[in-house]
Amino acid sequence: MAEEKKAKGKGGKAPKAKDVVPVGEYPLECTPRPDYIQHRLDMFDELKAIYDTEIAAKPRVPIKVTLPDGRDMDGTAWETTPMDIARLLSKSLSERVVIAKVNGVLWDLTRVLEDSCKVELLDFEKDEGKMVFWHSSAHVMGESCELHYGCHLCIGPPIEEGFYYEMSMERSVTQADYPSIEALSTRTIKEKQVFQRLVVTKANLLKMFKDNKYKVHIINDKIPDGTSTTVYRCGPLIDLCYGPHIPDTGRIKALAVTKNSSSYFLGDAKNDSLQRIYGISFPDVKMMKEYKQFMEDAAKRDHRKIGIEQELFFFHELSPGSAFWQPNGAIVYNNLIQLQKEEYRKRGFKEVITPNMYNSKLWETSGHWQHYHEDMFSFEVEKEKFALKPMNCPGHCLMFGHRDRSYRDLPLRYADFGVLHRNEASGALSGLTRVRRFQQDDAHIFCTIEQLTTEIASCFDFLKSVYENVFGFTWSMKLSTRPEKYLGDLETWDKAESILEEALNKSGYKWEVNPGDGAFYGPKIDIKLTDAVRRNHQCATLQLDFMLPERFKLHYVSDEGIIDAETGKRTGSVMKRPVMIHRAILGSVERMCAILTENYAGKWPFWLSPFQVVVIPVSQSAYAYAHGVRKMLHDAGLHVECDDSDLTLNKKIRNAEVAHFNFIFVVGAEEETTKSVNVRNRDDPNSKSKGEVRVLADLLPKLVELKKTRAKSQLI
Repeated sequence: MAEEKKAKGKGGKAPKAKDVVPVGEYPLECTPRPDYIQHRLDMFDELKAIYDTEIAAKPRVPIKVTLPDGRDMDGTAWETTPMDIARLLSKSLSERVVIAKVNGVLWDLTRVLEDSCKVELLDFEKDEGKMVFWHSSAHVMGESCELHYGCHLCIGPPIEEGFYYEMSMERSVTQADYPSIEALSTRTIKEKQVFQRLVVTKANLLKMFKDNKYKVHIINDKIPDGTSTTVYRCGPLIDLCYGPHIPDTGRIKALAVTKNSSSYFLGDAKNDSLQRIYGISFPDVKMMKEYKQFMEDAAKRDHRKIGIEQELFFFHELSPGSAFWQPNGAIVYNNLIQLQKEEYRKRGFKEVITPNMYNSKLWETSGHWQHYHEDMFSFEVEKEKFALKPMNCPGHCLMFGHRDRSYRDLPLRYADFGVLHRNEASGALSGLTRVRRFQQDDAHIFCTIEQLTTEIASCFDFLKSVYENVFGFTWSMKLSTRPEKYLGDLETWDKAESILEEALNKSGYKWEVNPGDGAFYGPKIDIKLTDAVRRNHQCATLQLDFMLPERFKLHYVSDEGIIDAETGKRTGSVMKRPVMIHRAILGSVERMCAILTENYAGKWPFWLSPFQVVVIPVSQSAYAYAHGVRKMLHDAGLHVECDDSDLTLNKKIRNAEVAHFNFIFVVGAEEETTKSVNVRNRDDPNSKSKGEVRVLADLLPKLVELKKTRAKSQLI
């Protein structure tokens, strides 16, 4: 009977025989089920009965539920739920809605309302709805992993695109496991397991999760003694979780495992190594089909694939997380930096060069050592602790404080392309998007409080110039406010946030608040760009910092005088602290190269391209003229090759097309006589079959201008 009880699923119902057929090398479910599953269920049932009795005793009094459009609906305290409101509004809404917001706080649809309140109903199309939907889906996958592996779950959050769950177990996850996880998840979805919320004391939580050392660590670390938090149950899974969640697993219509990796508990390499499984889910099967098609297309654009094919960069095990930029890749990389250097000159930035290595005392002064030292490469030099810089801001503070400053010097805009290093975990490294060695178009602006609004407006204009005018990206902004752990006082933080909010309102761009996600030293504006395939990327950032100038004791001579009270004469000037703006447009140049590679799918715009022109002679007799054309273009500053191989003319042209050369110049005796070239333009379908004869002397200035202006269209 004990084994039969352990094998039971939802509602005491044992899985059907057809549901436990092995899918891969291992059985669909481990047998017997781990003892901890039944232990949790028994405790949950006992505590839930007590909790339900307490709720039943709450006074049922009339309440008003106010909708976003201002309408009031009648309800009953401790009885009416947001789902009841949804059903009264419309059947389709009740089937579509994912989560509620009660007085601005996310709230389970099936959780009773406690008093009169404002209620908003969110579906999957809302960002918060997606996050809840994917968080609930993580629980579904977590249940499947416990049943399949008999593992100990750690954390399972939603992420920007889907979710993951981390777990500890003796074996490693392989792709052969995916069908089993998906089969168990499909069964869970079909069972429409209800998500049940329960408030549990810390003491009882430690008993409930006594067999899972990772949950015990989180409970002891995050939950103060004598307090409570929530757990959620769906089927046999009970997990430590703040929630909220969707009403039941049946809301999920499609779920797929997407990838797996290794990780460390709490992201710390000193902790246990874990297995991480990623997934994606949708409330509509059609959305899953569209997603899979999108991922197939994205795989063709993968910057790691194109990087190898076009010989842009590679990685080597002898320097993990540090790209080797080959000549073609260096052209792209340097063109991006040159773009920013030209913008800096127009916008009054001054480029500086600062050390790569600093004594740890610098980072202690800045506060980074206390918050960030585990992510830095540190070592001992002559019995002193040193570290490679992961950011430029403390060095720029030293530079500002190197000599006396006046209000006439401000704003002072430092730009720095210095090499940065961050000690990313090996499991987190991913192509160019997550590396250990990188450069940023990093800048720090020192200014007065009165200059802040103007400087931030100028940063917005800089963004528009690069993102929209050069790359054709659209972008959105979020104001990230004070995090849980921060430096400084509340008054300073409130002041900084209000200044950024004012600047955002004046910008004319849409923006929203991202509570609690600011840097530890100040609030920031996070900018996400949207590429050609509608993917969002976090690159640019604007961060306001009142803390570093304070910690480094930076000051400038203001125009405010010190007046002698007796004589009324000016005896000096008031010293004031500057305000600091941390600013990046491209962000990591490595990451931007990855984004642009995938955005253009390897078809680089002319100004950025390593493959601007290839000259193809029709026969050996035209080799000399072809090389002469190549030299003329090269001397004009263009990236040009000459294909004088033994391949046929058609094969040479085809190779150049596959390599995505912007222009193919075919030359022979006729072109040599007229000092011309037969032009095939990659972006002009009409020129691909036959080409167009153009006089080289007329064409060359147009190509140079095309590169200089960074034009989006290369039709000339």
